[in-house]
Amino acid sequence: MTIRLVTFDLDNTLWQVDTVIRRAEKEMRIWIQPHVPNYDSYMNPENVASLRARVMEEDPRTRHDVSTLRIHMMRLAFEQCGLSQTEADTRAREAFAVFIHWRNTITFYEGAQDTLNALSQHYQLAALTNGNADIQKLGLGRYFSFAISAADVGSSKPGPEMFLEALRRAKVSPKQAAHVGDNPIDDIEGANRVGIHSVWVNFEGKTDKVPARATVTDLPSLVGTIALLSAL
Repeated sequence: MTIRLVTFDLDNTLWQVDTVIRRAEKEMRIWIQPHVPNYDSYMNPENVASLRARVMEEDPRTRHDVSTLRIHMMRLAFEQCGLSQTEADTRAREAFAVFIHWRNTITFYEGAQDTLNALSQHYQLAALTNGNADIQKLGLGRYFSFAISAADVGSSKPGPEMFLEALRRAKVSPKQAAHVGDNPIDDIEGANRVGIHSVWVNFEGKTDKVPARATVTDLPSLVGTIALLSAL
């Protein structure tokens, strides 16, 4: 059956995310330091774990909403560092604005944008992410018809909710869709469970047995791979 929709994971599929997060964390902490001088010393591993558990207990939705989780954790930390509740909330949102700016300042993998451009000429494209990357801030809105995050559906991959919502929005059946991602569990098993064609992005040439419908070791290969799947 002809493929009409191609969904993409973002982090570690279109760019390397670890360096992005480290830089965003660093820039955020630089901003926080003059506003909440004792924040760094307070945020030891024990306190971080305690804050995370408290926020998730108070608001279970934050288990799938990394942005809200981060803001609420900072707000509580700022209060513990001596800020009033109102000031802590304001500063937390200001600090998060710094973080999310750098979170969406990335270097694409080689061929990523050319591949997206080529695919967008023939298929509807969508982004599915457990994180908080923003396709508009990343300049990817020209390629993607829509994006769905775990926060949008209250569930993270490999749960079926994001995949099913993408099918609903695109008005296609599972056999008319393919999902592209790097994570064998979140992306490949998640797509397989819903009946969507899965394409594993295996940049490192790993020999793991991943039950993907197809595997690519570079992004430009996706153009031909999706065409072959569509012809089956």
